[in-house]
Amino acid sequence: MPETFVTHHRYAGVGDYRLLYREAGSVRASNIVLLHGYPSSSFMFRDLIPALADRYHVIATDHHGFGLSEAPLVAQFTYTFDALAELTGGLLEKLGVQRFAMYVQDCGATVGWRLALGNPDAVSAIITQNGNAYQVGFIDDFWEPIRDYWHDQNLDTEAGLRQVLTLDAIRWQYLNGTPDPTVVSPDTWIHDHALVSRPVNDAIQIQLFANCASDLALYPRLDRYLRERRSSAGGVGSQRRHVWASRGAGPNRGRVLRRSRLAELGPRPITPRHPRVTDRNSHRKDRSNTE
Repeated sequence: MPETFVTHHRYAGVGDYRLLYREAGSVRASNIVLLHGYPSSSFMFRDLIPALADRYHVIATDHHGFGLSEAPLVAQFTYTFDALAELTGGLLEKLGVQRFAMYVQDCGATVGWRLALGNPDAVSAIITQNGNAYQVGFIDDFWEPIRDYWHDQNLDTEAGLRQVLTLDAIRWQYLNGTPDPTVVSPDTWIHDHALVSRPVNDAIQIQLFANCASDLALYPRLDRYLRERRSSAGGVGSQRRHVWASRGAGPNRGRVLRRSRLAELGPRPITPRHPRVTDRNSHRKDRSNTE
């Protein structure tokens, strides 16, 4: 197998913390950063990374508190998406990545938006799948118990929020809206649930779900950013998703996104049912992010 197709699994120290990241492709190629969502890790990109590595320098990290990155107690670290974005930015700086495209999914978009707003010129393109950018994107059936926790953090509202940490809820995230569930391997949700179920990790996830409320104040800035940078943003969404609504993908229901489209996709972009994600004819290589 050529070296550029091999996925390397590495650790890097960023500040006082240790992050796992996956890396593949030539460092001379255009950079693309893959940012995972809840309840996953860079493990969700294990099939996508080699599919991109012949054309891109691919980096996918486990967010702090997720996967195999360090996960200190909530008493030792305050988990916010600002903090996760700062660590991700620190990792990219350490790797010498100055300009990059990013593929964001679910709360990976919450991290990605902060990277883009913090350093707009560093981001050459955005590909978003089910990455919410507007208040209208919140679907009430899923978010109502989480909003209850935002407004009043007590044992009752925490119990409602904890339902999203269960195996059934995580399995649902993979299979909901999937035309053929047999193409999704059960090891995906079992792997994710095992990591979320580690001692004290539940407290980390609850703190981050609470911090999702901070996005509401971010959305006006993000709207301006997407309108100003409309030529470099594109998106795919799911017509059957029941966590984020498609109208939350971009301003005016995505019309500002240059290559926005809704596809019959589930919440995860890396199973065999998603050939269009890596279709060689559907992506144009942008060398500008390595200049």
